[in-house]
Amino acid sequence: MRILVVGAGATGGYFGGRLAEAGRDVTFLVRPARAVRLRSTGLVIRSPHGDLCLDPKLACADQLLGEYDLVLLAVKAYSLDRTLTDLAPAVGPRTVILPLLNGMRHIPLLRQKYGSSTVLGGVCRVTTLLDEDGSVLQLNSTQEIAYGTCGAAPAVAPARVRAVDAALRGAGFTVRHSDDITQEMWEKWVHVAAVGAVTCLMRGVIGDVVASPGGRDFAARTLAECAAVAAACGRPVRAESLKQSLAALTQPESDTASSLYRDLLRGGPVEASHVLGDLIERGDRRAVGMPLLRLAYTHLNVYQRSLG
Repeated sequence: MRILVVGAGATGGYFGGRLAEAGRDVTFLVRPARAVRLRSTGLVIRSPHGDLCLDPKLACADQLLGEYDLVLLAVKAYSLDRTLTDLAPAVGPRTVILPLLNGMRHIPLLRQKYGSSTVLGGVCRVTTLLDEDGSVLQLNSTQEIAYGTCGAAPAVAPARVRAVDAALRGAGFTVRHSDDITQEMWEKWVHVAAVGAVTCLMRGVIGDVVASPGGRDFAARTLAECAAVAAACGRPVRAESLKQSLAALTQPESDTASSLYRDLLRGGPVEASHVLGDLIERGDRRAVGMPLLRLAYTHLNVYQRSLG
């Protein structure tokens, strides 16, 4: 398969790098500045599963040649609109797009642009960040991609799904087909939104929040608001998933942060609208009370405005 990994940041760089290491035909679609850095240093991964430095195949938007069999979409949500246009030369009648973004807003946008029979649902579980030198740093051992048919027909043809599965397996990370990827996407969204709201609003990692007066209760109530939206939308979080999220949000001395918080600390744009704003909009349509989520979203929008 010809695989196009859109984005060579913390997520795309990691999974795309592992696929390239395993001998897959991988091209990274990147912005010009990232291309300059990667051509100079190579794609560097530092990981508990083994470090890697490779010379990746790169393309900028005006350099895409021909259609790809699989597009692994791993960009920040605030880049999605531009990315949808950039992708056009790479998407053909047999292309499968597997997005790894958080939330749900990207699914209808991708379907509208490229058709339902092209788009799978996906969830990735990996904790990575871009180091100051541009390398990808994996912070723990978790590394998984789950995928499946998401939403209404027409769905991606089974033969194309099997081909995607074969292309992803055997590259050093876990790959799993999900019979209900929509539920998994909702559950990850609830988790990511809660961690993002808590760490951004309190400007600290989970352990610092929990150690502060009222912090544990604040984190638990924020998670409850996120879960209430999911339930009102017909996707109640399963008990085990909710238990795991609550444990992660209330663990003493935890250094857990969210990508929202890490992006905020770096002074860059954040995925506030995609992760929190969309959740609040869906809750509003169903009269769900969300005072803490609203406060966190307002806080992040004030921050965004300060960027100019």
